[in-house]
Amino acid sequence: MPKYKTVMFKAAVKYKSVVLYGICLAALLFLMRILEYRYLIISNAQEIYTAFIAILFTALGIWLALKLTKPKKETVIIEKQVFITTDQHPDLTTAFTHNLSKRETEVLALMGKGLSNAEIADTLFVSLNTVKTHSSKIFEKLEVKRRTQAIEKAKQLAIIK
Repeated sequence: MPKYKTVMFKAAVKYKSVVLYGICLAALLFLMRILEYRYLIISNAQEIYTAFIAILFTALGIWLALKLTKPKKETVIIEKQVFITTDQHPDLTTAFTHNLSKRETEVLALMGKGLSNAEIADTLFVSLNTVKTHSSKIFEKLEVKRRTQAIEKAKQLAIIK
């Protein structure tokens, strides 16, 4: 046996009671800490449970908000150039030059046929207020004040026949 191992063994035997006393003190200190935390938890149990429930509901709220605000479908916008020749759709081409939408052009054509706003709404399956909104936009875009002026100007510009 080497010399340093015998020295360590002799020291351990010599200070056996000191080491044993130190281990007992450490165990007692550990036990006291556990009892201190246990007493702290028992005396403040309601506050701890309330904090636990608050943390749980906060985490649940964050998870639910992220789940609800995440889009389910990704929207992809594709831009394409569309060429319209005047021989295919002369009324649409002229209407586009005056910034009239397709629906406004339809409303204008039905106005030209002499239909009332209610009849136009029934024909296009829209509400009466929608037809009135389209009419006011048509008047604004064609720079007229009345329905008859709009029909006359649309015929002059070949938007309607």
